[in-house]
Amino acid sequence: MQKFIIKSNLKDIACFAKMIPVRAAKFRTAPSTPLPTSYAVNETAKLLHPRVQKLRVKSIEEISQDVKSYVLEAAEKKAPAYFRAGQYISLKLKIGDSVLTRPYSIASPPADALKGTYTITVKRVSDGFASGYILDNFTVGTEVTASAPEGTFYYEPLRDAPAVVCLAGGSGITPFLSLAGAVADGTEDCELIIIYGCRTENDILHKDKLDTLSAKCPKIKVVYVLSDSCAEGCEQGFITAELIKKYAPAVYSVFVCGPAAMYAFEKEELKKLNLPEKYIRFETQSGEAPATGETKTFECSVYARDIKKRVIPCRNDESILTALERAGIEAQSMCRGGECGFCRSKLISGEVFVPEENDGRRIADLKFGYIHPCRTYPQGNIEIRI
Repeated sequence: MQKFIIKSNLKDIACFAKMIPVRAAKFRTAPSTPLPTSYAVNETAKLLHPRVQKLRVKSIEEISQDVKSYVLEAAEKKAPAYFRAGQYISLKLKIGDSVLTRPYSIASPPADALKGTYTITVKRVSDGFASGYILDNFTVGTEVTASAPEGTFYYEPLRDAPAVVCLAGGSGITPFLSLAGAVADGTEDCELIIIYGCRTENDILHKDKLDTLSAKCPKIKVVYVLSDSCAEGCEQGFITAELIKKYAPAVYSVFVCGPAAMYAFEKEELKKLNLPEKYIRFETQSGEAPATGETKTFECSVYARDIKKRVIPCRNDESILTALERAGIEAQSMCRGGECGFCRSKLISGEVFVPEENDGRRIADLKFGYIHPCRTYPQGNIEIRI
């Protein structure tokens, strides 16, 4: 028979009881000065994490016919919130009867926020809704509502290796341009190897800025990779595992940002490098609708605090969030990639499809029927509460 020794905690209770009169005496002798109406920690939190930011276009740089950079300043007296290099802001847009959001990575370094500005780069998408509207309508002085800086696609020395290999494609260079600026000005401390893939040399965005940063800071190296042409000083082809090994040091993290086709390719290439999983980071993206074959239109019954019930059309080849926005229903959203959970809604009834690679729901959400409308596609008539 085993013997167990059970120690009493009465001594702890007795010690606690002795503290009661001591605390009571402190209360009696305390001054009657009113408590402060605000605390420094709360005011700091408001500056770093505002619910919304009112911004104004300060200046515009036309990079090409279909690409522009917008410098945004605060439209109110408040300075824009500080951020980590690699984060994004989500712009709220009203286009016709549609109310929507679009996330854009901040291309400028965090130090620029301290000077009062963010910079975003917008590239026209052939079938895009928001990009064309911004490029055709934003002028100097245009005011826009934005979120606080969001996202986790930033360098963290406790998790990442001392060197980071950044794989960029197209406009996916913007978070790495921000990180390069932060390394150059000393805000971040890591070795940076940017491998930037484009079709032709003319498609390279922010080349002058990247070249200036790499020339200025020995910690930054930029490699251009062209898939459809050849140019002096550029690699030719795609960003393969062999190409990464050519420029990477012994120990390194990999950050990837670019179009969906690039993600699919790089996931296979990175498997060949046998890197620890924590050293591989993919920026969240809205992605593409899954292949559905025949396009079908269903009914989506929407309930919300200020909506008793509204029935809107929703197609199986577009996300539920897109259907809500097209119908003019103001639905919360941020990353549009299924990760942040800001658009989390209750699926009351109906069948939906969620691509496995974009399913960022918690286990409890899966159990109790919650979805992220930004990456959820209807398979029939559905009911949701947003």
